[in-house]
Amino acid sequence: MIEGAGLHVVIPLALVICAVFVAAFRDLLYATVALAVMSLLLAFQFYLLKAPDVAIAEAAIGAAVTTAIFIIAIRATKRTE
Repeated sequence: MIEGAGLHVVIPLALVICAVFVAAFRDLLYATVALAVMSLLLAFQFYLLKAPDVAIAEAAIGAAVTTAIFIIAIRATKRTE
């Protein structure tokens, strides 16, 4: 159980870094990918906290469905820089 204790520090730090990337990216597609990574990290954190049902729901809805909807919406719009 001691070796898993490091993950309880690394995963929240990675979540904060991903959140900063989401806010910092000017390209919406990159921000969406960073949000998907953040959602997968959050699902892994839920799994480490012994909530596998919440982890599965977060991975399925947060990472997969929401990302797909965002990418479809981004592709439907016109890019201007």
